[in-house]
Amino acid sequence: MCKVPKTKLLRLVPPTSNEPVVHQETHTDDSEILSCTVKALKDGHIVAVPTDTIYGLACLAQNTEAVKKIYGVKERNGQKPLAICVGEIQDIFQYCKVKVKEELLRDLLPGPVTLVFERSEELNTNLNPFTSLVGVRIPDHAFMRRLCQMCGEPLALTSANISSQTSTVEVHEFQELWSKLAVVVDGGPIGDETRQGSTVIDLSVLGKYRVIRPGCALSATLNMLEHKYGMSEDSGEE
Repeated sequence: MCKVPKTKLLRLVPPTSNEPVVHQETHTDDSEILSCTVKALKDGHIVAVPTDTIYGLACLAQNTEAVKKIYGVKERNGQKPLAICVGEIQDIFQYCKVKVKEELLRDLLPGPVTLVFERSEELNTNLNPFTSLVGVRIPDHAFMRRLCQMCGEPLALTSANISSQTSTVEVHEFQELWSKLAVVVDGGPIGDETRQGSTVIDLSVLGKYRVIRPGCALSATLNMLEHKYGMSEDSGEE
């Protein structure tokens, strides 16, 4: 198992004056930050990253040992699934069995929505082995999209906090986790102060949707699904 290296704090934006300075490395070149983060991921480490909703912890979804580590860092129940994060719409078709129009995907993504589909055989069987479904995200965040593109494979993504604790919108809020991470990418305060995270919608049943987590974009998402695509809520009844 890889030993966690000294944590690197890499800033995408100038820090505010009241943020702690721990293992600080200031970079003005985002490409350098991307390269450093990609290397840490490829080496099997866990990193913290900004998204369009809250801060997240990420590892390579296809790396079973890294997936185990991310559960340990979060102290997360092993029966709770991790979502995957990809850089492009076409990537979703590689790792998921999609039963909706590509136009629907493009209407909702990139954005603060996690869509749940049946998983494909290409996804690591040790990621969420207890379910045939997987949630997939494309955050509306330039750094995250580029990171996924440069990795060339999906990231496993979860919130940057100890399980059951409050989601985080600034890096200092999860400082107790830094020592377990190879890289902390500081993108500054994230605008979603509701801390709700993404809206999670199950689209694995043809023509139906099921709300798994309301999140921060529920109303707009349901409006799109119902009025543009004529989908109805899955009541679970046969």
